[in-house]
Amino acid sequence: MSKFIHKSHNVSVLMYHIVCPAKYRRVVFSETVDQKLKETCLEISKRYEIAFLEIGTDKDHVHFLVQSVPTYSPQRVVQIIKSITAREILRACPEVKKKLWGGEFWTDGYFISTVGKHGNESVIKQYIQNQGAESHYERLYEEQLNLF
Repeated sequence: MSKFIHKSHNVSVLMYHIVCPAKYRRVVFSETVDQKLKETCLEISKRYEIAFLEIGTDKDHVHFLVQSVPTYSPQRVVQIIKSITAREILRACPEVKKKLWGGEFWTDGYFISTVGKHGNESVIKQYIQNQGAESHYERLYEEQLNLF
């Protein structure tokens, strides 16, 4: 469950859904690899300001639901997760290294999306519009859909 993270000058709830495929989309996740991935992620959360809310594997890729702080960019969060988990899994599970021809564990790419604690884009827009019961909300800008 996500929580508000209080720092000296800010309060944040930054959550990301991250999908990381294994190199060559190989089926490398097994019970032992899953267990090592989970252990490594829990150790990461002890050393970095990254909280794992959920981790799920699908044989050739992993879904992470993580919460972090504003000082870590989304790219930095992914970099920390991918580099440390790859190193530890390849060290502890030599059969995976063989399946991947001794190369890298993760593909270079990944998918990342922000996740809202209190709703989606339309809910947040509605919330902003309803601020201040006595003041009149005035929309200063709204992005228009471009065809090309």
